[in-house]
Amino acid sequence: MSVSFVTQLVSPTANVWLKTRRLNNCNINFFLLLRKERIAMKKLKLSIILLSGLLTFSSLSCKKEKDVKEDVTTKDVHNHDGDIIPLDSTAIDPFFEKHAKFKEFEPQVKELYKKHDYHYIWHDKKGVIEFAGVLFNRATQLDEEGLPTELPYQQEFNNLFYSMDGNKPDITSELLISSMYFYFTKNVYEGVDPEKSKENGWYLPREKVSYVDYLDTLMRDPKLIAKDQTEFYSQYYNLKKGLQKYRNIKRKGGWGTITLDEGVKMLKPGDTANAIAQIRKRLYKEGYLKNDNSKTIYDSELIEAVNAYDKRHNYNIDSLITPKLVKELNIPVEERIKTISVNMERCRWITPKVDTYDEYIAVNIPSFRLHYFQDGKPTLISRVVVGKKLNKTVVFSGEMSYIAFSPYWNVPQSILKNEILPGLEKDPNYLVNRNMEWVGNRVRQKPGGRNALGLVKFMFPNSNNIYLHDTPSKSLFNREERAFSHGCIRVEKARELAIAITKKHGDWNEKMVDEAMHRNSENIFRVKNKIPVYIAYFTAWADEDGNVAFYDDIYNKDERLAAMLFSK
Repeated sequence: MSVSFVTQLVSPTANVWLKTRRLNNCNINFFLLLRKERIAMKKLKLSIILLSGLLTFSSLSCKKEKDVKEDVTTKDVHNHDGDIIPLDSTAIDPFFEKHAKFKEFEPQVKELYKKHDYHYIWHDKKGVIEFAGVLFNRATQLDEEGLPTELPYQQEFNNLFYSMDGNKPDITSELLISSMYFYFTKNVYEGVDPEKSKENGWYLPREKVSYVDYLDTLMRDPKLIAKDQTEFYSQYYNLKKGLQKYRNIKRKGGWGTITLDEGVKMLKPGDTANAIAQIRKRLYKEGYLKNDNSKTIYDSELIEAVNAYDKRHNYNIDSLITPKLVKELNIPVEERIKTISVNMERCRWITPKVDTYDEYIAVNIPSFRLHYFQDGKPTLISRVVVGKKLNKTVVFSGEMSYIAFSPYWNVPQSILKNEILPGLEKDPNYLVNRNMEWVGNRVRQKPGGRNALGLVKFMFPNSNNIYLHDTPSKSLFNREERAFSHGCIRVEKARELAIAITKKHGDWNEKMVDEAMHRNSENIFRVKNKIPVYIAYFTAWADEDGNVAFYDDIYNKDERLAAMLFSK
């Protein structure tokens, strides 16, 4: 959610809950301050006790100190100021028999209460604790997380959180809230099952998190779940802003349809047509124009908006309105919303630790772009060519360990079988003409300007045999759609990337790189600290203001993932 913790708690829904919690009109910040002060006082008293203990019993072991600290931490979080309420463990099985939609969370719920010695977590003697209301507020607004799902047993939860009877501790209510917690973390934090994401061609590693243990962290600092600004890869929050933006467009009626006159192949600056007014309205709705003056002439104001659209989507900026552009602009806002939701799901599969890395390389396949980050900032951006549909570039990660200058190209067996051997049957000089040679039962191409890998390749060893490399076929980088390779990634600015890496990791200069690229034999530069490399697949990408760029789903992955996501 984009609203603040305080705003959530003083919303109309939360106000009713606050009244039932006997907080009346107290300021929530004051409430949190008191809570922190109480915890601080407890810790101060504890420190005094421990200090006295150490002075008196100098033989106290480190292990015992550790155990005491762990016990105190647990009490601080779950003790609710001393109101411990025992929980009857025999009631758990009957609860899940009655609430079958939560059945998958039964093992986690049992683990949770076993960890906390079978006492109530979500209730004190007065009723449901404040944090449960924060969780409920989030769990009932899953649509803001791009999730097409609703909290099961909604009426039971409504009765629990909106009733005015004080909500005395009740085993069913307690287990409902625990189940809600695991339902929320499963859908919002974890996302689609890792095995299903692999079925969708996603092999980036996913972190395993114990949400039983994570509850302690959330209860210590409820703002984590209220604001939730560090739990995901940062792109998630940008897309979330974009989701809100496009839903607002939908609520206002969408953006209509653009119709080119029959036979019109393009519109250029100065042209007049009814479609111009439609395009103007369409770009205004999405925020590319500040005003919609309804003019039918393709004027400078609209030229600027069209070029801004092309730039954001990595198109060639030519000020032309083509049938291809019109077709894209006619994609309904509902489809754009679904695309954003699908890519928010992909963000759940990426560790947020990426945002803390000083150095890494990221390639987004649908945008045909490589970004090299140093000191957490993009140092270099380059166009790339990726695998064609029959030779898809795999979504995975690795660590760049060395750079090969003036490389050999060891021809893959599939290319040897399907291309080179048939070529040899037709032309005995096939290998000589391509600067190739036999090495045992394999074929390789010698270093040089005609080498398929160009003058440099960047190696991050992986089972997919995919790497980054230069190419002699520079003209392909001028095309808007660049899925032409056999799976590896061709980098337009390969020389610049080599200069940036070798300067950081070996204090090389441009002259040294150029010499290494033009030798007659392969030579290796070892990367001192391996560089993380991420090959990802995002068909929607947003900036910090929620402005979204959409890219063609070149491998048709979105529809399959949407089917997984929207069928949950």
